[in-house]
Amino acid sequence: MVLSNREKIIQLLAQNMHTYVSGQWLSDQLGISRTAVWKQMKHLEEDGYHFKAVPNKGYRLIDMPDKVSENTLFWGLDTDVLGQMLEYHDQLTSTQDLAHTRARENKPDGYLVVADSQTKGRGRLHRAFSSENKNGAWFSFILRPELSPVEAQKITLLTAVSLVRTIKQKTTLEPKIKWPNDILINGKKLAGILTEMQAEQDQIHYMVIGVGVNINQRLDEFPEDLRDTVTSLMIETDERFKRRYFIQDFLKHFETLYRTLLTDGFDSIKDEWEQHAFRRGETLTYRLGDKEKSGVFVGIHETGALLIKNGDQTDRLYSADIHWFEGGHT
Repeated sequence: MVLSNREKIIQLLAQNMHTYVSGQWLSDQLGISRTAVWKQMKHLEEDGYHFKAVPNKGYRLIDMPDKVSENTLFWGLDTDVLGQMLEYHDQLTSTQDLAHTRARENKPDGYLVVADSQTKGRGRLHRAFSSENKNGAWFSFILRPELSPVEAQKITLLTAVSLVRTIKQKTTLEPKIKWPNDILINGKKLAGILTEMQAEQDQIHYMVIGVGVNINQRLDEFPEDLRDTVTSLMIETDERFKRRYFIQDFLKHFETLYRTLLTDGFDSIKDEWEQHAFRRGETLTYRLGDKEKSGVFVGIHETGALLIKNGDQTDRLYSADIHWFEGGHT
């Protein structure tokens, strides 16, 4: 990974947060002039970083901006791969689409695309995903896993567990996972996941994992037709959250679980997913082919398929029209 000079300065200041570092020391560490160091510090100040400068001592960071940007996301990011190369945009049509472009340009494993708002955010089956509001977290990242395409569903389920861990780390809420790709709070949608890939029959070339989380929106900031079915962390807790911290913490949880998947398998992730599964143990009505059926949702298969017990038979659903709520199939 090649860091820019600004990223290197952020890293050096992060390692020396409780002391002063001189402009000359930064110059020596980076191999650039003191004038170039001063210009980078000015750029950081414009981005909302606050420094205390003392003659003969140097600089000490005293405050960081409460905003999302390449600099603030990189600051304090505790991952080995995910997000270590990233780009931020004030507005995009879709982080997912741009991440696909970057993947085709051979950007590396873990490359992250973040936007403050999306004009054409989308979910599964190309459904529109409301993400124009700048109070949410909208991002996509590239993976290049050594997995077969039939195992790709595990990544979606792993992403859901990562979101649950992040939410529980920051709140006392009890999130539920609605198979395969939604996070609910009190039956209302808080977050969505979109997993897409380019693959051959036995090999994944790359995957793009898109995540959208409602964080600091008020109810009146959602489109009127969604207000009965969506929520945000702020609505549920009456607190504001720093979006960059949420993204950073999610990436850390995901990387930990992803490493577990690749080294130890899916079993422990599957167990954690089932602990938070929406309506597990309840009877669901679903359509399989041209038949309407009902059965008890008992868990997920090791492949990620939904398991519905119907008498002596257990249906394994990879895709189905399911009645999750009264009067609906969503």
